[in-house]
Amino acid sequence: MTEQSPQTRAVRAGINTDAAHGAVVPPIYLSTTYAFEAFNSPGQYDYSRAGNPTRTVLAEAVAELEGGAGGVITASGMAAVSVPVLALLPPGGTLLAPFDCYGGSWRLFDALERTGRLKLRLTDFSDSQHALAEIADGVDLVWLETPSNPLLRITDIAAASAAAHAVGALVVADNTFATPVVQRPLSLGADIVVHSATKYLNGHSDVVAGAIVAADAERLAHLAWWANTLGVTGGALDSYLTLRGLRTLHLRMAQAQRNAEAVVDLLVGHPAVKAVHYPGLEGHPQHELAARQQDGFGAIVTFDVGSEAAVRAVVEGLVCFCLAESLGGVESLISHPSTMTHASMPPDIRAAAGITDGMLRLSLGVEDAADLVGDLRAGLDRVLALG
Repeated sequence: MTEQSPQTRAVRAGINTDAAHGAVVPPIYLSTTYAFEAFNSPGQYDYSRAGNPTRTVLAEAVAELEGGAGGVITASGMAAVSVPVLALLPPGGTLLAPFDCYGGSWRLFDALERTGRLKLRLTDFSDSQHALAEIADGVDLVWLETPSNPLLRITDIAAASAAAHAVGALVVADNTFATPVVQRPLSLGADIVVHSATKYLNGHSDVVAGAIVAADAERLAHLAWWANTLGVTGGALDSYLTLRGLRTLHLRMAQAQRNAEAVVDLLVGHPAVKAVHYPGLEGHPQHELAARQQDGFGAIVTFDVGSEAAVRAVVEGLVCFCLAESLGGVESLISHPSTMTHASMPPDIRAAAGITDGMLRLSLGVEDAADLVGDLRAGLDRVLALG
């Protein structure tokens, strides 16, 4: 048989592997501890923090989709961010990160710098020439987030990875927004991929989890040791639910991206909208790069209505979008980065990153596109009514 497609492998992960009872869907192993085979002879699993059969199936499935040597499932997306930073940076080492990264990531990096654990440098990775010069200046770990949150700037992963390796640095790529359906950073030279599995991998807004995938087996073992030592590995039930969600990732991403395109068509033509950030637009500064390194443009759309008053007019009255943090679920969400996902950033840092008080971020779900467009159009019309 020819090699199976990623879609088939995601659907079939762990299916029909239960040797005990022939269950089609792999069972949830909730046990915290496992009996030794004999004195001083543990089996494959001994304690669930170190290893769990349900978690293993999910880790292998995500790693296969990303094209990695293996994976580690963590208790949250921020745990997945924390482990590589703590495990791979030498004391006082330099971390180069995007100036417009997720607010939670920035908060962690800033806190570690303030406590002397690392030296943090921020740069605009969408300006490739500037970013490559920053890397060449000397770093230990390069942190990529592409598309970035919330401005959807795109990084040339291959160029950044080559530059990092030339100075002996490692590259971690946060692939939460794109997912392996749209982008596979390891194939472009990144060493490690991280996910907030809370988002698209699970896809149903009922799990908090993270995932780390490494290209190299030895580095994977190092990351797994740190995750176990820190106690940030994921639970069995969360792993089971995430695996269930992963089986429909391709279907969900396809519909969500179609909905994103429909919403963008509305936004670019509506007079209440000052700017639209979406890499699928030909006018996006990195449109050609996104088309080259991605298999689609994702389902996150960010736009600006100019003021906080206009933001209130949009969100107050929406019925098909929930005003909520997070993203990647089957339901559509709308968030205000300045007061929600990026509230931990000081105003000057947000301003430097281009995050304005009039900015809104949409996570498109799988509802009917006409309903989403109609609901959002009504919100934008309320902005015009402000005068």
